[in-house]
Amino acid sequence: MACDACATLRVMGFYRDADQIYRVRELEDFPWLVHGFGTRNADIPGLFANLATLKQIHSSTCLPAGGRAGLIGEGDALLEDAPGAVVAVRTADCIPILLVDQRLRAVAAVHAGWRGTAAGIARRAVEAMRERFGTDAGDVHAAIGPGIGECCFEVGPEVAAEFGRGGIGNDIGNDVAAPPVFPSYKAAQELSYGGPGLSLEASIADRRQKAERSERLGTGQAMGPPHYADKVHIDLAAENRRQLLEAGVTDERIYASNLCTKCLSGDFHSFRRDREAAGRLFSFAGIR
Repeated sequence: MACDACATLRVMGFYRDADQIYRVRELEDFPWLVHGFGTRNADIPGLFANLATLKQIHSSTCLPAGGRAGLIGEGDALLEDAPGAVVAVRTADCIPILLVDQRLRAVAAVHAGWRGTAAGIARRAVEAMRERFGTDAGDVHAAIGPGIGECCFEVGPEVAAEFGRGGIGNDIGNDVAAPPVFPSYKAAQELSYGGPGLSLEASIADRRQKAERSERLGTGQAMGPPHYADKVHIDLAAENRRQLLEAGVTDERIYASNLCTKCLSGDFHSFRRDREAAGRLFSFAGIR
């Protein structure tokens, strides 16, 4: 019998294959597409001789790859529609996002750290696909890959202030409301881990116990985001999801892994956990 964590991951569409790459089942409906979110045990550059990457600068800059391989330039999203080409971003806690235009067979790989998120990189990437390829946001599927979770992304007042005035519709601070939970995101909140040291299964059980207790007390916070006393925590995945919705991507076509890179050391590199010793994870999308 499968554990609750595995069952939930299947519902959300993410699974890890024999090559130690996380795939999204919904994206496998497109035979022309190659995609994946690599773990620390995957050799993504070794799989593709035609891989295009960026010098990532924590911005909202989106560049067309145009069928080229190697280092394309400076920015944080790569766009591609050339057959045989693959684009990738590298992360070690930042949020990787893959965008797929099912109609025009175009893709983008997006690197969304806190600076890029505050600058609106996810929204800008959808707009760049429209400008470059004629993409209609309603045709876009978006996969939000493993990155640091709200559980572990504690920030100082400077970063919190950036989000408070960042223009992305979410004030974050000690004296304002926590970010709302999107309707289809509620089930995924079970995968917002309880923090370092808790296994995935234990974290889910912990959240469920808290939810049940909250429901009994009538507090109405059974599925809400966790509380962190006086600490400020930001949910980067939720912020990028909000931007994708604002850009016109439909809710049912946004898939979130809800995998925290800092919590899950066996699968992922994490700069917050390992500092300068941290490697990088490759997330990629391309056209066969």
